[in-house]
Amino acid sequence: MPDVPAPGPQSGSPSPARLDRSALERVLARAAELQSAGGEPGEEFTEDQLLELGREVGLSPQHLRQAMAEERTRSVIPADGGGISATLFGPGHARASRTVAGSPRDVLATIDTWMQRQELLQVKRHFADRVVWEPRRDLLGSLRRALNIGGRGYALARAHEVAATAIPVDEGRVLVSLEADMSSHRGRLAGQLASVTVVGAGAAGVLTLMGVAMAVAAAPVLIVPATALYGFRGMQRRLIVRAQLALEQLLDRLERGEFGRAPTLLGAIAAVASTLPAPRRP
Repeated sequence: MPDVPAPGPQSGSPSPARLDRSALERVLARAAELQSAGGEPGEEFTEDQLLELGREVGLSPQHLRQAMAEERTRSVIPADGGGISATLFGPGHARASRTVAGSPRDVLATIDTWMQRQELLQVKRHFADRVVWEPRRDLLGSLRRALNIGGRGYALARAHEVAATAIPVDEGRVLVSLEADMSSHRGRLAGQLASVTVVGAGAAGVLTLMGVAMAVAAAPVLIVPATALYGFRGMQRRLIVRAQLALEQLLDRLERGEFGRAPTLLGAIAAVASTLPAPRRP
């Protein structure tokens, strides 16, 4: 009986299926999802192992380091939870992130100086790659905020705390994430809304005792809280917008490297001119 040749690639056999980058990412994400749903323990990888895996599938080490830095930053920043307060008044956190030049130590030191001098905050906790501040409670800080000395407005003064995290991306760059926790202000608004609701209910009771028609007497119970809620929601939104702008402006200065530059006469004149009100048109 003649020998049967070993199976091998033939000219008529189909070529192996190929996946583009988007399909590869979907397959990897789905495989991780299935493994997690099946209760199988996830394997942990070192940074070098992740970089090696990325090279095998054609991913840039630079982009991988950026993604790993973002993941490490996300793991230390709490999510803005839901709940009734978030539904009624909106978000309670302002966040901003940017990749800037420098080392984590130098960048955090620069941000610390800015927070203490320009936003009147004080250090609450200090970690290797993260600093947390809170508003100053002393008399001088309160007076400066109340009188708005410097005309800055102190957008972060009502924050429960402000945090900065700096994660190295490579030898010369770090990913900076800033967060301002405004949830305590949202909680105070919720308390004020409850007080306004009680006042509205009291007014309705007084009108009922006075013999006013039920439809008219019940109006304060609905109109007063609804009006207050509309106003409080606008207050929270404006507070978050101002805090978000303050964080983004700080990152802009870091990105442009302005903190390391010596002040010039032209820059000082421009800074003063920017604070002057615009001339009114006749």
